[in-house]
Formats: sequence, structure tokens, C-alpha cells
Amino acid sequence: MPIVFKDFDISDFFESSQYASESYIDSPPTQDEIDSVERTLGYSLPKSYIELARYQNGGIPRKTKYRTEYPTSWAQDHIAITGIYSIGHRKLYSLCGEFDSQFWIDEWGYPAIGIYFADCPSAGHDMLCLDYRDCGKNGEPQVVHIDQEYDYKITFVAKNFESFIRGLENDEIDGE
Repeated sequence: MPIVFKDFDISDFFESSQYASESYIDSPPTQDEIDSVERTLGYSLPKSYIELARYQNGGIPRKTKYRTEYPTSWAQDHIAITGIYSIGHRKLYSLCGEFDSQFWIDEWGYPAIGIYFADCPSAGHDMLCLDYRDCGKNGEPQVVHIDQEYDYKITFVAKNFESFIRGLENDEIDGE
């Protein structure tokens, strides 16, 4: 198995809050839980997503902004996330919870291209997705931003989940 998050301090990645505990954070996923979620979603999860979930399964990162080359409805040079979904079925913001990928596809009209894994401060008007269009259901998906306000425009964000996590920056990034 490849080593992921080498030379990256995961211990300080998530913030602690009651809201995160109630809505995002679940217990570390067992292999049975991972298998169940993958069956439900119809996609294999990236190894880096699983590793992060084994450290902390979902939550609100301390760094919530990611630079983009193109403007979005959120900002000219970055996107922002509110939280990362847990691997499971129990939490409101879990991959198979109340606000799972199928919810975003059925209720909001988002394209069925993969797994919606991170929400944004816009309350549903933009989302982050693991995009499996180029790699197939068992490959390594890229991360894309989908902007409902721009007719569901899909913007490339990162080559994979680990790169996305490593690229998150503090709220006070330049260029706002």
C-alpha cells in the first residue's frame, strides 16, 4: 500500500468543536464500514481519504481555503470548504448520511460524476467532488469544485485527495 501524508502533520489538521462532533466526526471506520460505504456509493475511496478518516473520521479543518486558477462564485482566486464528510452512514455530513452524494444529485441537480465529500460556506450552492470520470470507479479521482451558481461549472482543483488536503491554506490567504 502506498504511503500517504508522508511528512504531513495530520495531528493539527482538524479543529475541535461541538458542532463538528455532532455533525461530521464519526468513529474511525472499520474495513466493513469502508466496504459498505464503497458499495453504497459505487466507487472505491482514495487511500488517502481512508487514512485521514482513520486518524479522524470527518470534521472541520483548521485550513479551509484552496487556491484556484479561475474565479468561482465564491472568490476570484480560491474556494472555501466548511467540512470534510466522514466515512459512514450515521452523521449528517457523512458520505452516506442525510446530505450524501445522491442528495446533491437528486435534490440540487449536481452532476453524477463521483462522490461529494466537502461542503462549502454557500449552503449548497457549490460543492467539492471526487471526480471519477477519467479514472473509472476504482481509480484515483481528481478533486473538482462544482458551482451551482455558474450552471454547475466544473473546475479542476487538485490531482487527488491528498494533494487537496496538503494544499489547504489558512483563512487569511492573500488575494481576497
